[in-house]
Amino acid sequence: MQPSIQFANEQNAYETAERCQILEYSNDSDDPAVSIARAKVASGVRTAWHHLLGVAERYVILEGSGRVEIGDCAPVAVGPGDVVRIPPEVRQRITNTGSKELVFLAICTPRFTPECYVDLES
Repeated sequence: MQPSIQFANEQNAYETAERCQILEYSNDSDDPAVSIARAKVASGVRTAWHHLLGVAERYVILEGSGRVEIGDCAPVAVGPGDVVRIPPEVRQRITNTGSKELVFLAICTPRFTPECYVDLES
């Protein structure tokens, strides 16, 4: 890894088939150990069931309120400051239960690549 500053650019945010908006803060091959993205889920929206092959994920809830489902665990309410840890290959989804956007960081180790994403609803 080389020393660098990653600048956020809202114009790089994109919508996913998973039903959320993603803005990659840091995700490149020069730092393969981790990726960091901001995710936004609109009010009333539930993301698709999915899991990540060989990649652990952490959600750090920044704004809003939601209900997260991981594996076969019961749904759990989450809000600002909560951290959700999701092991590799464990199914996951999150629902925005509030009236404002649900915003969280998605921190993946090793870094997220499109090839690790498995849609469990198709």
